[in-house]
Amino acid sequence: MPTTPATDAGSASAGTGTQESIMLELVDESGNTIGTAEKLSAHQAPGLLHRAFSVFLFDERGRLLLQRRALGKYHSPGVWSNTCCGHPYPGESPFAAAARRTHEELGLSPSLLAAAGTVRYNHPDPASGLVEQEYNHLFVGLAQSDPAPDPEEVGDTAFVTAEELAKRHAELPFSAWFMTVLDAARPAIRELTGDAAGW
Repeated sequence: MPTTPATDAGSASAGTGTQESIMLELVDESGNTIGTAEKLSAHQAPGLLHRAFSVFLFDERGRLLLQRRALGKYHSPGVWSNTCCGHPYPGESPFAAAARRTHEELGLSPSLLAAAGTVRYNHPDPASGLVEQEYNHLFVGLAQSDPAPDPEEVGDTAFVTAEELAKRHAELPFSAWFMTVLDAARPAIRELTGDAAGW
């Protein structure tokens, strides 16, 4: 079992707290574990390739649950992003980490959470100078209750249709990685929501 406190979860979305003690799992280009690194150092330019996850939850109408990251975040504060994203503890499965962090951040236990592939990317964040060098495990599922966000993690939430998302994305700041992970997850999203939802 990981020894890092759950309140200081190893996540790209972890708050200011005591993130200095959080360790991430470093991987090679094939996603094989090759070591660990402290979270902030792994995100400093040029970045160290590490394991991450991204969750996309939908309601019964096929609307995506977005979150606006809390203003107190050291990385990408105040921007909109997918339902939940973060990092497994070293040795923790991405699936377990995705379910854990979704509950910690949003008070939700996802239903029908399913793997939706992986995507590798390198996204600098111009505002902070930090870099996301990630091997990201994608998950899609259902949100069958209303979110009850932790205000230290999440500033706001919204359920949006594909059309509403396009409008928001054109007008509001989103995380640097958002479109990369969304596009990679689209086949699984369409399978979950059906063609009529427009994803």
